[in-house]
Order: sequence, then structure tokens, then C-alpha cells
Amino acid sequence: MNLRAIIVDDEKHSRETLNNLVIEFCEDVEVLTTVSNIEDAVLAIKTLKPDLLFLDIELQTGTGFDILEQLNEVNFEVIFTTAFEQYALKAVKFSSLDYLLKPIDLDELQKAVEKAKKIKDRNIYSKQLETLIHNLKQQQPINNKICLATADGYEFINVEEIMYCKAEGSYTSFKLISGINLLVSKHLKEYENLLTDQYFMRVHNSYLINLNEVKKYVKADGGYILMNNGEPVSISRSKKEDFFKIMNLS
Repeated sequence: MNLRAIIVDDEKHSRETLNNLVIEFCEDVEVLTTVSNIEDAVLAIKTLKPDLLFLDIELQTGTGFDILEQLNEVNFEVIFTTAFEQYALKAVKFSSLDYLLKPIDLDELQKAVEKAKKIKDRNIYSKQLETLIHNLKQQQPINNKICLATADGYEFINVEEIMYCKAEGSYTSFKLISGINLLVSKHLKEYENLLTDQYFMRVHNSYLINLNEVKKYVKADGGYILMNNGEPVSISRSKKEDFFKIMNLS
């Protein structure tokens, strides 16, 4: 499957570098044009109707997300690019969308392009983009939504619906307040990085918990946390002091 692409980046060097990488190493991708600002990007997308958009997150005239919001529909794949690990990139991760950190790694570029070729469900992809835009507009992080890729497909849930996350080897099990369990093929560490500023805490090597769902701390048996659903959660000795401070426990 051949992909017709547009590159959006406000830095000439970055545009040229990515363009050259795509031409030389992504044989099934044709770069239709490269543009540097929001206005030209919107016009190019509407006129050329690409299959793939390489979209820089931070532009001098705004953000790459502003471009998406100006379109009636997004019927192409998006690979975000950025030089920074900032809040906007975290929103991309919440949506399980692809991104490339600059300087762009060739292997990562080729993997992202291959993944773009295999997108089959446009409804799911559109919902991922909707989740992204939703999160960017939230004033309170707790209102964020997260996209979880499971064996059955994609689940879109509110962060506040998560009771806790548990490490299961190289997988992470999500326990929802509703009682549902979701298994995702990513390490717990990745979700710790995403959810720590959402009032979640890694209290144990195996557990990342929603602090709003803590019922009480039990001193017996060396100490453990009891969640609102009645489940006990282990807490590491090294984490107790920080947990007590956050929960205002003496």
C-alpha cells in the first residue's frame, strides 16, 4: 500500500531532514509537499487529500492540533513529531497515537509508517483523535480520557474510572471501578509516567493506584492499603512516607 504524505514543520532543517529520510528509506511513501505553517497546512490537506500527515506539535503560528481542529474530518493517518517531552506529547500518548521524537530515529520512523499502512478501523482512529483533542482542552487532568489497546481492540475510558493498575510481567492490568479488568501490552512504568500527575501513585513495584479510590490504610500485617472496592493493595516500605504525606496521614 502506497501512502501519499504531507510534512508539516516550521523548521526548514527538520522538514528537509524528514523529507530526505522518507524518500530514501520509506519506499512506499510519496511526499506530496512540505509546509511550515497552519494556514498552508490546512490548504494543502484540503487540496491534496493525503493519506498520511507528519505533523509537528509545536509551530510558530500555533500547534499541530490547531490544524486538525480546522478540518471537517480527518480521513488520513497522523504521525506527530516533536523535539520536546511536554504536556502535548503526553496527550498524544494518552490517545495511543504514534509520535516521533527529534532527532528522528530511522527505525522508529519505519515502524510508524508501517503501522499507518495497517490502520483499518477509521471509526476507532477518529475516536483516538477525538480523545486527543478532548484531553488538550481539559482544565483539570482528572477529566482526561485514555485509550487502552487490548487484545480485543481499543477501550476509551475516563481516567477517574480506574481503580488501580497492576504489573503483570510485560503487561499491565487495569482494574476499573465498575469491576472490569483490562489487560494492556505495555509495562506499568509507562502508565506511571502518564498518570502520576492525575493523582495516581506507584505505591509498590506491582501497583499504581488512584488515590481518590483509597478507603483506608491498615497497619496490620506490615501495613497495606484498602481500596474502595474492598481489595487490599501492597505498599512498599520506601513508599509509605510519601503516601502518608500525600494522604495527610500522621
